[in-house]
Amino acid sequence: MKALVYTRPLGVEIQERPYPQLPQGGDQVVIRIAAAGICGSDMHAFHGKDPRRQPGLVLGHELSGVIVESQSPRFTAGQRVTANPLITCGQCDYCREGRDNLCSDRHMIGMDWPGAFAEYMAIPAASVVALPDGLSLQDAAITEPAATVVHALRLTQRAMPTPLADARVLVIGGGAIGLLTVLVLRAWGCRQITLAETNPLRANTAQQYTGCECVSPIEQAIDESSRQVVIDAVGSAITRKLAIKTVKPGGAVMHIGLQDWDSEIDMRKITLGEITLLGTYTYTMEDFHLTLSMLEQGAFGTLGWIEQRELLDGQRAFDDLEFQRVSSAKILLIP
Repeated sequence: MKALVYTRPLGVEIQERPYPQLPQGGDQVVIRIAAAGICGSDMHAFHGKDPRRQPGLVLGHELSGVIVESQSPRFTAGQRVTANPLITCGQCDYCREGRDNLCSDRHMIGMDWPGAFAEYMAIPAASVVALPDGLSLQDAAITEPAATVVHALRLTQRAMPTPLADARVLVIGGGAIGLLTVLVLRAWGCRQITLAETNPLRANTAQQYTGCECVSPIEQAIDESSRQVVIDAVGSAITRKLAIKTVKPGGAVMHIGLQDWDSEIDMRKITLGEITLLGTYTYTMEDFHLTLSMLEQGAFGTLGWIEQRELLDGQRAFDDLEFQRVSSAKILLIP
């Protein structure tokens, strides 16, 4: 089968890889991939900055497809599915608490398990979720990044004394996570949303599909201590600084992005202002199912901002994202 393989920093190429073989006595399925999205963490690996993702790996963990083989009684050939890319043990304290995203023995496709930038992929059946009839395979491929946002905003709501719908919110970053954050907030009734984005192509896309206010923090200062909630969907030193500066006393900062890992933050303001600083990386299976239901109901509106490319055009797709030559916040690769 053909697969897009990460071969070196800033390099991916199409290679022939063996068709997945299911283990004897296992409980796995083989999925024929219909669409797989390029995530920010795939870009991080593409830069050669993720020690967990080494050259020779098939990346990709945002997917949809059709079952072609199944060892599980839950699935049969021909079923349309998506998958939670987290492969968890089901036995540790976190899994038993329903916080499986924190599993102490978790694995992840596209990280330490062959990913979805391929014609076929094997995965444990426990991670697979059947699609509702009314949801297209292309739209279903964004369930995973959207679930990250749903989980993050549910955590944020728990930290707030008032409903998110009533909050004045700043979202930093107009990539897929930032754009999906605006869309989820709107679906939950929030109307006071500002998106901070420096790339005019992405800012225009966000305005077109969400109608939210977009500002470039390079060109327009954002008032200090002016937002009850700040979502950092970039995760760099400069955006963390902006987030802490902008949040009001008693407010909350949710850190989703992981562009870089080390930075200084204003702990004095956090301490004196009783600011809640939260971080999250993935989601629970409950969040995943909730997100799929929201997609089926059209809660995210039209998804015309998502671009599709052939898997064979993978290198160019990565390059276009790297050099910000596309207005789309998400590119799906189609085998």
